[in-house]
Amino acid sequence: MLAQGLRTFTADVGEGFFEITHNGLALLGVAVVLALSTLAARPDLRQAGEAQLMGWLQARQVAALGLVPELDAIDRATAANPKDLPKQQAAVAYWLSKKYRVAPEPLSALVAEAYEIGRRTKLDPTLILAVMAVESGFNPFAQSPVGAQGLMQVMTGVHSDKYEVFGGKLAAFDPVTNLRVGVKVLQECIQRAGSLHAGLKFYVGAAHLPDDGGYAEKVLAEHGRLQQVASGRPVPLVTPATPAIRTVAPLPATPGPAQGPADPEKVAAAFSLP
Repeated sequence: MLAQGLRTFTADVGEGFFEITHNGLALLGVAVVLALSTLAARPDLRQAGEAQLMGWLQARQVAALGLVPELDAIDRATAANPKDLPKQQAAVAYWLSKKYRVAPEPLSALVAEAYEIGRRTKLDPTLILAVMAVESGFNPFAQSPVGAQGLMQVMTGVHSDKYEVFGGKLAAFDPVTNLRVGVKVLQECIQRAGSLHAGLKFYVGAAHLPDDGGYAEKVLAEHGRLQQVASGRPVPLVTPATPAIRTVAPLPATPGPAQGPADPEKVAAAFSLP
């Protein structure tokens, strides 16, 4: 009798537990369905819930890492995977990276941009890259004593109008913007001078000087090396010379009494394009 009573008791307990569990799961399912229906009907509630959840997750990340998450920061980076570039461009990016000791990722973005803008302006992209190399050594924050700034050492004060469509003169320190403005200036210099060599002399601000201090030859020599790299030929790495630094150049000689050192702003204006 005792054993039979225990079996009956156990069976009753199990059946009750099953009923409670079954009913509890059914209620949970109903609650989930109702919650989903409510969220579907009230997108404002869903958005508020998502915002709260995202805020909670970010707070957890800040607590764990000590850094404030900013997932769109990658959009500000001037960088690209060199493996994603065409073979020719990748070869140029890797060669420049080794020679100038600059990470290949930002160089890859600049190489890709140089090829794209070169196609639009009918300028050889390796010429554009050669100008960058000689002017700044690929330092996007370079500045000369007379105000030439960025990768292509554009005289920002003289060509401020070209930066207006990019938000203002501070865009000179955005590598891609500086590249685009610099190419525009270079293109105008070549057109005005009538030849590449003379255009480079205009670009460096030596249009009215006896010589440009070897600037054009340096650019053309690097241009030649980059053309060979782009064609797949091996080119030895040569330690680059110090990037060209714009200095105050004398104003064009004019009759009259001797003059003192030229004012940088006047020099910039004298050598600027119309």
